[in-house]
Amino acid sequence: MVFDGRSIFPPLGSLRRVLDCGFGTGLWAFQVAWEHPRCEVIGVDVSPHHYNPEESVENLYLNIDNLNMPLQFHSNHFDLVNSRLVAGGIDRTRWHGYMRDILRCLRGNGWCQMVEIDFNAQSDNGTLTDGHALRQWSDKYIRAMSQNKNPEAPRRLAHWMRHAGFVDVEERMLPLPMCGWSENQREFDIGAANQENVRLLLGSLALYPFTELLGMTITEFHVLVAQARAEASNPALKPYFRLYVCVGRKPRR
Repeated sequence: MVFDGRSIFPPLGSLRRVLDCGFGTGLWAFQVAWEHPRCEVIGVDVSPHHYNPEESVENLYLNIDNLNMPLQFHSNHFDLVNSRLVAGGIDRTRWHGYMRDILRCLRGNGWCQMVEIDFNAQSDNGTLTDGHALRQWSDKYIRAMSQNKNPEAPRRLAHWMRHAGFVDVEERMLPLPMCGWSENQREFDIGAANQENVRLLLGSLALYPFTELLGMTITEFHVLVAQARAEASNPALKPYFRLYVCVGRKPRR
């Protein structure tokens, strides 16, 4: 809904090979493979989620691999590399190497597209303050993840792409409403559809970093998450996360 049904953002013609980094449920990779039956779609993820191989297609290949290790693919191999919502898993010292790996694996004039969420909660009307549980959730999450990951990664994608050697780099920030609060019908619908996702991720993303890295008790964790969930679903606060989309092209050499 956020991308109006589009799986691929850059201007590409016929596709031969596509790499999906961090395929998760496999939905994006499956959709691209279904829409481009003559294209080989390869997905890699260290921990696949709920993917049912019985619902696959012949041109889709999903493998377990660790993106914190060098990508084991030939150079100049892919027309498109998709990297989506992997910032929580990429080590903070890995990003520059990760970008260079993607560039190496792309053919000349191939494209990379990246999507990441900045989990620093925002309010469209400024009513979200440091006293709110949702802001405290964000502050704790960023502090915990900063020990090994880079919570600023979503805002750094374009810079890192250019530094790696990509050209025609474009970045967009899209407000991702946590519930249905916008007067714009499309944005309201996105928020309403996203509300359950936010409710789940406020718990699942934070359990390990809050309890193991910050030392919160399980009771303290559940209390904070419950309060943050209530605020995330409150239209009066107009809460949102910032969603960053970035594309870049490998020069023809």
